[in-house]
Amino acid sequence: MPIMMKMSGTTKSLVCLCAVVALMAAAPLNAQKDAFAKQGQAPPAAEIQHEKAPGVIDPAGPTISLQPSEQVFIMATALNMCGYDEGLSESAPMRQRVRDEVQKALNASENARDIRDQLCLYIEQHKLTGTLHDVSQYISLALYLSAPPEMEATAELPEMPPDATQVIEILPILRKFLAAVDLNSIWLTMRRQYEDEVNKLHDPLTKMIVDTDLYLKMPASTYDGRHFIVVIEPMLSPSMVNARIYGVDYVVIVSPVNGQIKMSDVKHTYLHYIIEPLLYARSNAIDRTQPVLKEVREAPMEFLYRSDSVALTIECLIKAIEARTMDTGIPAFVMPAKADRADYAKIEHDKQVWQQKVNTVRLAAMTHDMKQGFVLTQYFYEQLQHFEHDPASLKDTIGEMVYSMDVDQQAHRAREVEFDKQADGDVLRHSTPHKLEGLDLAEARLAAGDVNTAMAIAHSSLKVHEGGAENPADTARAEFVLARCEAMTGHPLDAITDFHKVIATSKELRLLSWSHIYLGRMLDLSCKREDALSEYRAALEVRDGQMDTRAAAERGVKTPFTVKGHSCEDEDKDADTDKSDKDPAAAPKQ
Repeated sequence: MPIMMKMSGTTKSLVCLCAVVALMAAAPLNAQKDAFAKQGQAPPAAEIQHEKAPGVIDPAGPTISLQPSEQVFIMATALNMCGYDEGLSESAPMRQRVRDEVQKALNASENARDIRDQLCLYIEQHKLTGTLHDVSQYISLALYLSAPPEMEATAELPEMPPDATQVIEILPILRKFLAAVDLNSIWLTMRRQYEDEVNKLHDPLTKMIVDTDLYLKMPASTYDGRHFIVVIEPMLSPSMVNARIYGVDYVVIVSPVNGQIKMSDVKHTYLHYIIEPLLYARSNAIDRTQPVLKEVREAPMEFLYRSDSVALTIECLIKAIEARTMDTGIPAFVMPAKADRADYAKIEHDKQVWQQKVNTVRLAAMTHDMKQGFVLTQYFYEQLQHFEHDPASLKDTIGEMVYSMDVDQQAHRAREVEFDKQADGDVLRHSTPHKLEGLDLAEARLAAGDVNTAMAIAHSSLKVHEGGAENPADTARAEFVLARCEAMTGHPLDAITDFHKVIATSKELRLLSWSHIYLGRMLDLSCKREDALSEYRAALEVRDGQMDTRAAAERGVKTPFTVKGHSCEDEDKDADTDKSDKDPAAAPKQ
């Protein structure tokens, strides 16, 4: 069965499978109940409302496809213009180009800026956790929208994912925003670059899927009637891999950078796509593993795996397959090009040494999974060693693996495991943790009150870019961090100078707005109210679309900024006293 790439209204046939991913906003195991039942498979036990497949899935289309989605592009772009900056520095260059194009449209239209502010206010008011789940709810909604300019929901509310229904009232504002900045034209100009990303992704994704199918000895035709759709969207963070399951259909959203994505996450979700129907069909047999659940109550893994034997079994089998097929980082053993019979003993020894090294890495991965609470991983790991030498496919072998499991033995093994204190995080539920470095680290240290470290990092960044910055945005951001540090350490004149540098050089609206706000606050503390008002009004004119910025600037216009123990009224009294005691001619000029 070929995979298809959908681009520009046309369909290109490819030689093999392609797919992928990972961060599941919701894992509706029971949305699969009815769907698997329709295929004659036993459903999972829990009850969850069945959701209608999103519009991105064509029931008559290819089983596996790789494609963009204009609806997802529009929603992601709207989020970008309302403060969604996660992963911006690591993203494909087209993300910044789109942001710049939209900003040009905003700068040219007061009406467009007003609509953008309404959009951002809605997004601000509907933040749930301050995490990636805030983004996921909008992506869920985008998957259920018709093509622009209508952008209407393609399903009734009861048939949509719950997280999508929570933000559906954004649609009237989103349609206005789409028209105000002519986002459709921007999309059309970017289509060629989307096609390039699809072409770069195709071969590595195809290889991953083909290799996985070969290992499991299961041809793609096994999955007729099910769909695995990969949607690329560079306007999202590259660390975000977002997967949804709708009945028997999977939709994955990834943000590639030059054809690169986290292939391990891709493989993990593809394995779910393959294995879940096989084990759901045997859910009654798996229910007898309930005693194992009693032994993992203290494990750090998510509650789902500590309470649902089918979910635990699925995850353990997947982790065992990953351990058996992982890239260990050890170069493959290569037979010498020229070898005679006398060399065979040494060659065989070298091969065994290589195999031992590989097995050590794989066993370490399996042991780690056991300590995380996935206590059936070792059982499946051992079963797979036999499976690899058997011509039968996983579909033909899985029944024996499940039915022949000695549950008491596995419960005893689980009882002997010393669990980790902290979970790694489920690839299907969490974005990849981002290690802070550079100016991101400086911002974090400053927020934590570590001014000296933040200042050192800012100085270091400026030194790197001396004599013509390679990245002017980084220079402006470093000046912004430095100015705040200087203001906090009693160097107001240096801070004022650096804030003005930011205003003169930065194109980042948030930096411009807050530089004006900080200058206004410093002027208020210097009792120069009129000058401070000019700065606050300048911040409002920048219009970065962020509610915290607007609130701070409006508050500055309404009321002078003060700190405890400081009052301009006291300074005015002191000044009057000085004037009466001294010769006016001797007073310093203001």
